[in-house]
Amino acid sequence: KCKQKHPPGDEIYRQGNISVFEVDGRKNKMYCLNLCLLAKMFLDHKTLFYDVEPFLFYILTETDEHGCHFVGYFSKEKKSTLGYNVSCILILPIYQRKGYGQYLIDFSYLLTKEENTVGSPEKPLSGLGAISYQKYWKHTLYQYFTSNNNTDKISIQDLSQKTGMTPDDIVATLHKEHILVMHNNQLVLNIDKEKIKREKEKKVLSLDPSKLKWTPYTLSQERLSRLLDIE
Repeated sequence: KCKQKHPPGDEIYRQGNISVFEVDGRKNKMYCLNLCLLAKMFLDHKTLFYDVEPFLFYILTETDEHGCHFVGYFSKEKKSTLGYNVSCILILPIYQRKGYGQYLIDFSYLLTKEENTVGSPEKPLSGLGAISYQKYWKHTLYQYFTSNNNTDKISIQDLSQKTGMTPDDIVATLHKEHILVMHNNQLVLNIDKEKIKREKEKKVLSLDPSKLKWTPYTLSQERLSRLLDIE
C-alpha cells in the first residue's frame, strides 16, 4: 500500500485545493518513468523515453483531507535547444472537461514568462493537442486585446513578450482567426469586438501568478554539456 500523500519534489504553486509540484527526472527517476508509462496508455502518439534525467515534470493535483490526488502533468526539457516549453502533457480522463488541460498549458507559459523568454510545445502536435493549444492561443490573444483598447499600436513582438508565445504561433493563430489580414498591401489586425466580448464571457480556470513560488532551473556547465550531447 502506498503511504505517500503527495508527489515527490517541491510544491511550487497552490491555489485553493489545486497544487503543482516540480519533480526532477534525475532525482526521482522511477516516479517520472512511471509517469511516462502512464501517459503512454492514453497518448497513442507518445514516444517513450526511458532516460528521464533531462526532463522536469510538473504534477497537477487536487487536495482534500486524504492528500493530493493526481490530476495530470506536463514535462519539459531542462534545456531545450528548440525553445520547447512542453514535451508531453496529460490529463487523466476522469478529470477532463474541467478546464485542467488549459490550466496546465497556461501554467507552462507562466513558467516561460518567469524565465523571461518565449516558448512553444514540442512539435508535431497530436490532433487533440493541436485543438487544445489552438483554443488556448486564441483565448490568450483575445484576453490581451480585451485589456488593450489601442490595438493600432500592438505589434507581434509586443504580443510575444506579454504572452510568452512565439511569434510563429501568434501569427498562425491570428491568420486562423482571420484577425491578421492584408489591407492596402499591409498586414493589419482586424479585431472583431463581438468575438472578444464572447471570449471574455467564457468561464475558465484562471491562474494566480502571485501564488507561484519558483526559481527557473539552472544547469551546471558539466551537466549542460552532457544533456546537449544526449540531444
